[in-house]
Amino acid sequence: MEDLGTPVLDNHLHLDPAHGRGVDAVRDFAHLGGTHLLVVNKPSWLLGVEPESGADFRPVFETTLDVVEEATELLPGRAWPVLGVHPGLVSKLVDDRGFSPAAARDLMQAGLDCAAEYVEEGDALALKSGRPHYDVSDAVWEASNGVMRHAFSLGAAHDCAVQLHTEATDDLTAVAEWAEAHGLSAHRVVKHYAGGTLAGPTPSVMSEKDRLEVAAESDAPFLMETDFVDDPDRPGMVLGPKTVPRRVRWLLAEGYDEAVERAHVETPAAVYDIDTRATLSR
Repeated sequence: MEDLGTPVLDNHLHLDPAHGRGVDAVRDFAHLGGTHLLVVNKPSWLLGVEPESGADFRPVFETTLDVVEEATELLPGRAWPVLGVHPGLVSKLVDDRGFSPAAARDLMQAGLDCAAEYVEEGDALALKSGRPHYDVSDAVWEASNGVMRHAFSLGAAHDCAVQLHTEATDDLTAVAEWAEAHGLSAHRVVKHYAGGTLAGPTPSVMSEKDRLEVAAESDAPFLMETDFVDDPDRPGMVLGPKTVPRRVRWLLAEGYDEAVERAHVETPAAVYDIDTRATLSR
């Protein structure tokens, strides 16, 4: 097992032991020097869950908790769960199941309430929400923003970060201002699948060399991720579990030691209140 001399955190990936590689992906990550994972639950519909109430999301969350426990046993550090409702669910509800946008909003907010119970109990680290990255009607867009604002309220109430899935952009200042208005500090809002720079929230940068070079050259906080989807039907759709350790090795070779410290120690501490160094000695 390679030791890169630093904690190595993948801030956003999925693990699916029933349909995908599951903990085998964790072994690959750890073998190349990876130490910590933030594991986000897969979208509910990909696990066969068609929710009618907030409590119906529980099996989705429990699946994630179980695989996080297994992952932690294999890592030099540990894994944490990030739980929430994928913003694409709004289209499944409205287009496929005949929900009104308002009813879809209410159900998705109830799912977030359920996820927040796990945060409150100390079983999950953060929440996940956002809005569609594709074109939707004004009513669906408004409903999605309502879901996201609710996530910010829950993040403030439970003192946790909120990861966002949103449209591709380098400016989410308005969204960060919404979070602040709900009592959640903007730096605790994380845009997953981000480019190298982002105005407003903290970027979780997709671990491609060009994006990482931009992030490393700046002095701004950032995280690194793969968005590994763990779906054998979609190989190569995003980055594999070995990517973050490989990119950390590359950043160190390029002299970006300070950026590695920022992405894997300082920013995780500021955003999630986790200590990636102390948890290496568990």
